[in-house]
Amino acid sequence: MGTLIVIIAFIGIISSTSGCVSSSTDDPELGSAPGPESGSASASLTSRASDELVVNVYSHTREPETGFDPLLGWGCGHVNFEPLIQSTLFKSADDGSIINDLATGYSVSPDGKTWTVNVRDDVKFTDGEKLTAEDVAFTFNTAIGSNSELDMSNLENARAINETAVEFKLKEPQSSFIWRLRYVGIVPEHAYTKGTYGASPIGSGPYKLVQWDKGQQAILELNDNYYGQKPYFKKITMLFLDKDTAFAAAKSGKVDIAEVDITHANQTINGYGLISLPSSRAFGISFPMQNDTGKKNLAGDPVGNDVTSDIAIRKALNTGIDRKAILDGVVYGKGDVEYTGVDQRAFGNPKARVNDSNPEEAKKILEDAGWKDTDGDGIREKDGTRAEFDLYYSSSDQTRQALSVAVSEQAKKLGIKINLVGTNWDEIYANQYSSAVLYAYSSIDTFNLYQQYHTKEADDTYRNPGLYSNPVVDGYLETALRTSDQDEAVKNWQLAAYDGNTGFGPAGDATWLWLVTMDYLYAVDETVDMGTPEKNAGSDVLGNIYEWTRTNATGPSQK
Repeated sequence: MGTLIVIIAFIGIISSTSGCVSSSTDDPELGSAPGPESGSASASLTSRASDELVVNVYSHTREPETGFDPLLGWGCGHVNFEPLIQSTLFKSADDGSIINDLATGYSVSPDGKTWTVNVRDDVKFTDGEKLTAEDVAFTFNTAIGSNSELDMSNLENARAINETAVEFKLKEPQSSFIWRLRYVGIVPEHAYTKGTYGASPIGSGPYKLVQWDKGQQAILELNDNYYGQKPYFKKITMLFLDKDTAFAAAKSGKVDIAEVDITHANQTINGYGLISLPSSRAFGISFPMQNDTGKKNLAGDPVGNDVTSDIAIRKALNTGIDRKAILDGVVYGKGDVEYTGVDQRAFGNPKARVNDSNPEEAKKILEDAGWKDTDGDGIREKDGTRAEFDLYYSSSDQTRQALSVAVSEQAKKLGIKINLVGTNWDEIYANQYSSAVLYAYSSIDTFNLYQQYHTKEADDTYRNPGLYSNPVVDGYLETALRTSDQDEAVKNWQLAAYDGNTGFGPAGDATWLWLVTMDYLYAVDETVDMGTPEKNAGSDVLGNIYEWTRTNATGPSQK
């Protein structure tokens, strides 16, 4: 048999409190915590057979510190990906919908507190033992007490009804629980020991781990007992390269697929095509919604901003900013304009958007609200307060810096001065309740939407950094979260964005200035056929590895 070699360079580790751990971008995103940066690893790659593959996807996954353990982060998080070594109850179809994997179906009780999932009876772990409902229940019960950022706080317990049915008891109804079932890999009760499992995991996914050299590589081979569609590629070797080393490897023809930084969007590599895969990775600016009264949170951080708390400022920026110009100028058109943070998702609400790139309308909004330039210095004032505020962004992220600069330049033409502060995430979090922040948002878990806009007090977390509080929106969010009907949930997520009168979107309270979604870019060897990538596959390029083939039967191109 040939071999499949996948090189994954892991940069910018991110952990999430939503759903599971492990996600990533070059810096923390909304709802995530920072993690260490992986070092560079060198590799000498020889010529490859046709079923060998070399892939670099450095920004949204990483070398897992605790190994390949789903209960400690592998495969799940706000930027989710197929764990490959383990199976999940559900997975994503090419169109982004949720379909069965280990599960054969599920039902939810009328009160929304009991979920029953039926499980296949023809699945074996790689050690030959049969996977049963007991293993599923064990996995989720262990997740409840896992010393990680895995959020299973609403799960009371899981119980195997029989070998092929599991009952999940929730403390409160939670429509978003489906995402927990979607991304948590199932581990074997008979072979799981916390702390050691990750280094030598036993799973039921399409691949099995055969070697892990920390800091250098992890080698996966095809699981011959896999119950599903078997991939064409037979072996995966993950090399932990930094992005510059990985890009150099692509230019020298040593990788089949290299994730490309947006700054390389206009470069070409001989023998490769550049593909752009949507990811729903939205960039936006959070606005402090409260006035500055001298209040501080428990950590002593300031709360409130007298400029951004004025809806006229927020409305004017959402109306006057030219998102298309920012899309083309900063991310080279590799993405889309963004208005609500979730425009690309099924629960996004088009009615919550506004017509932007209209500076004259934006100026009228400001004038009508009393923001006028009375001293002729180009900056508006109102009741002695200048239309001026600080915008924090991660100084280690060139894209966030460029987005921040673009917004500040456009805002100045409206008479609003934005002072840019590039710094580290500790400083950003300390100022997020009193200053604007350039964040990114990638999660597909609807529970994150609840956390992002539901009323909360100032604390030391990064959810709802603007401290937005709207009882009408709270009601929609609570209904969406607690209903047992997924269609009803989507309806209420959308109403929370805008119901024709109020909402968190720009047509309502304009709580954020969302700017763009940015695609993930990949340089792909011309001999590799990736099939039909899943919707928003940018953050999980290997999610449809079952469809991948190589068009050159004699082997990869030699460049």
